[in-house]
Amino acid sequence: MTVESGANERGPLLPLVAVGAAAGLLSGMFGVGGGILMVPAMVLLLGFGQGRAQATSLAAIVPIAAVGAFVFGRADNVDLVAAALLAAGSLLGVQAGARLMHRLSDDALTRLFGMFLVVVAITMLLS
Repeated sequence: MTVESGANERGPLLPLVAVGAAAGLLSGMFGVGGGILMVPAMVLLLGFGQGRAQATSLAAIVPIAAVGAFVFGRADNVDLVAAALLAAGSLLGVQAGARLMHRLSDDALTRLFGMFLVVVAITMLLS
């Protein structure tokens, strides 16, 4: 069974659900999942272009983040003031990032994304 959007066929549904489940698990455990897991999986395993994968990941992370925030909020683990300030800054930054993304090729986006992941990994390993 496949899902189609215009002329773009996404392929089997099960791999998309599996990537989403893994992203949800990692989001719940570590607060990551959208960019760290979904984007590489969609590009490398499911054949998405980098820009489409990034945009799809942003849309998919909305319910993951909402459920995670609710569960963690019930356990009183959310700093609402910090979350609101982060959200305000993110709303400004995502507009600039999305506009910039449309000016770059998928190859350039893939390289930049890879470099970003390497920098994050090294920083976390050294901290």
